[in-house]
Amino acid sequence: MKVEVVRAWPRRFQLMSLELAEGATLGQAVAAAGFDGDAEAVGYAVFGVRAGADTVLREGDRVELLRPLQVDPKDARRRRAEERPLKKK
Repeated sequence: MKVEVVRAWPRRFQLMSLELAEGATLGQAVAAAGFDGDAEAVGYAVFGVRAGADTVLREGDRVELLRPLQVDPKDARRRRAEERPLKKK
């Protein structure tokens, strides 16, 4: 079966297309892509849905390596809102 393994940084990404045996797990796909030693990865997802290393993959799945958030999304939105000038009515 064909799957993709993706890891991304702020302005670039690396994608590996793999051919794996039926019943392969997410952990096996990450190892086959050579990303199993990635110290930045804090978790995994399949098409954006959190998954564990023992998750069995299906044809066409996209495995994503997750990194920790650099900024709390709520704080970032609050700061952006404060920086915008107020519109006059």
